[in-house]
Amino acid sequence: MIELREVVKTFDGFRALDQLTMHVPKGAIYGLVGPNGAGKSTVLRHITGVYRQDAGEVLMEGAPIYENPAVKVRMADIPDELYYFVSASTRDMMQFYRGFYPRFDQKRYEALKDIFSTVDEKRPIRRLSKGMQKQSAFWLALCCRPDVLVLDEPVDGLDPVMRRQVWSLLMEDVAEEGTTVLVSSHNLRELEDVCDHVGILSKGRVLLERSLSELQETVTKFQLAFAPDTETVLPQDLNILYQSQMGRVHTLIVRGKTEIAMERLSALNPILLDALPLSLEEIFIYELGGEDYAVRELVL
Repeated sequence: MIELREVVKTFDGFRALDQLTMHVPKGAIYGLVGPNGAGKSTVLRHITGVYRQDAGEVLMEGAPIYENPAVKVRMADIPDELYYFVSASTRDMMQFYRGFYPRFDQKRYEALKDIFSTVDEKRPIRRLSKGMQKQSAFWLALCCRPDVLVLDEPVDGLDPVMRRQVWSLLMEDVAEEGTTVLVSSHNLRELEDVCDHVGILSKGRVLLERSLSELQETVTKFQLAFAPDTETVLPQDLNILYQSQMGRVHTLIVRGKTEIAMERLSALNPILLDALPLSLEEIFIYELGGEDYAVRELVL
């Protein structure tokens, strides 16, 4: 659906994107995660056609996005910093959106009033609270019926009930309309509940990109213990991202198939051997362990 091929973007000599390549499948909820300064917002601005890449390609279904109205009209965007006309209300922005989104759904706009009932559609958006401004943005974006919805920190400022309601609406559109959702967020625990694909970004490049299920199946935490006075040498062919020892208990984070790693560790005859699944947040931290981020101990 959306492809970035070896994209380079430089700002005043700083390379924000360094031959970045990623692929967002059609009908997926794709979570783009990474530390501050990794280039997440820069990626989103290329995908929405705000920035033009210095090199590489940014494509939607094989067509370039930058300065391509036929592609952009199929895309809606909720940036971290919302844009609206200074004195415009939600209803004013609805009429504006309706003018250039050919699939704008007026009936859905009226129906969603019950969901976003705390938003006064006739009040200037700038006079709404941050949470209500975000609700207004979702209200309008969902009515555009986009093929692609790009979200940057989308539920920041929303209360827990509204967060759940918004995610429910998004997942309904993915299931029924085949909408592709690309979301960047620091809330990895929340993304884990809704995303089916994940890309981990660091220093302007995608470190890895997989379905969430595949990612969780190929990075595992093992805890094992050996009998006293037993000397052990861990298998050299295991791809160990992290290891520590407390007393006789060893903790390993291993990249690779869980079954294969379990078999190799079982051959050491430990008296205890457990395989524990990792959350997306833990995978993120350990994958970035090789990128000079000293935060892995937080999840032990």
